[in-house]
Amino acid sequence: MYKRIAALILTIATLKAQAQTEADAVKATVNQLFEGMRKSDTALLKAAFTPQAILQTIAKPKAGGTQVRTDEVAAFIKSVGQPHAEVYDERISFGQVLIDGDMASVWTPYKFYVGEKFSHCGVNSFQLVKLEGKWKIQYLIDTRRREGCE
Repeated sequence: MYKRIAALILTIATLKAQAQTEADAVKATVNQLFEGMRKSDTALLKAAFTPQAILQTIAKPKAGGTQVRTDEVAAFIKSVGQPHAEVYDERISFGQVLIDGDMASVWTPYKFYVGEKFSHCGVNSFQLVKLEGKWKIQYLIDTRRREGCE
């Protein structure tokens, strides 16, 4: 009887540790994106995405309404990789990481700085897929605003 209870506890602890390891691996991919931005490292940026990745932003034009803008990953990487005087520093916190098999969903509130100057804030919503044993960003959509960024 005690052996069965001990085996059950050990199994639960092992599954929890594996889930934590997967969550850490997902977070590492997301962090790789932002480290690549800070360093203007195009190789690091490119390695964070799948070849078919999609980038979108929910924007509020001055004229009003809401738009969803789609950007090419290659154009984003090229833009971030261009020489610029200030560091692009997106400071995130991990709100939620959900994993089911080879799919993960990550919610990260953020504040974006150019150098030390605040630019905007919002939330990133990532969808990742595990390909050949590595987590990659398949889809990223974000919100952007300059107010309400406490």
